[in-house]
Amino acid sequence: MYADDYLASIVGAPGPPTTLDDVAALRSGSRERAALRPPGPDMTVVSGRRIRRYLQGPDRIVFAHGGGFVLGDLDTHDAFCRRLAAATGHTVVAVDYRRAPEHPFPAGVDDVVAVVEHELADGGRVAVAGDSAGGFLAMQAALRFRERLSAQLLTCPLADLALAEPSVAEKGTGYTLEIRDLREWLTWWAPAGAASPLEADLTGLPPALVVTAEHDPLRDGGDRYASRLRRAGVAVRHRTEPGLLHNFSTTTHLSAGSAAADRRFLADAAALTRW
Repeated sequence: MYADDYLASIVGAPGPPTTLDDVAALRSGSRERAALRPPGPDMTVVSGRRIRRYLQGPDRIVFAHGGGFVLGDLDTHDAFCRRLAAATGHTVVAVDYRRAPEHPFPAGVDDVVAVVEHELADGGRVAVAGDSAGGFLAMQAALRFRERLSAQLLTCPLADLALAEPSVAEKGTGYTLEIRDLREWLTWWAPAGAASPLEADLTGLPPALVVTAEHDPLRDGGDRYASRLRRAGVAVRHRTEPGLLHNFSTTTHLSAGSAAADRRFLADAAALTRW
């Protein structure tokens, strides 16, 4: 079952596989779809080198956008960053990290880590957040800085780079996130040497919010990351949203189920970061 008729209507047969020649068009299409979404809450926004700050309180949430390490940018996730900043009362620092295929691993990780390090040096509390591939980048920062961070906020995160979890086979075709394409994009990113969140020592990591979706190929990886955090003694708020697809926060204007799940995520993020 799906949360509503809109989500049911967009599930179906996949399109043709993507190639390197398709990257520019894919990025353009991603921005065009984002431009159709309602804008987020009005607030002061300041752009800097490879970052965009959504100014609220003195504490900060460093956010890494999704897009398979290939798509997505500051504009595609602008509305979500505004919602996150407004809900939590913290300044969100969105990272315009370098993407594949032009900039393979570890460029994206290095960019997110560098922003987190800069924010930590400025004092105050710092959390990390991310959706999909951005969730993986947030995890890498959490593993790097561990007890220095105050929270990690993850929605539909990519935790298993091997794409070997059962949900990948179950939901990997026809559920909007095509695993065939993601596998190809990972070869462009070539993440040899990246720490695996499903194998790394997770002790000392900050409290986490991990929300996955029933019909998301990445579901089981995110669920297992949450379970491993608990076993490592990390406080975790975790649920799998029934009836939803990958990255439900991008369809809040079209799906009542997605909008409700997005509100729940933001409320939990606000509660977890109420310092």
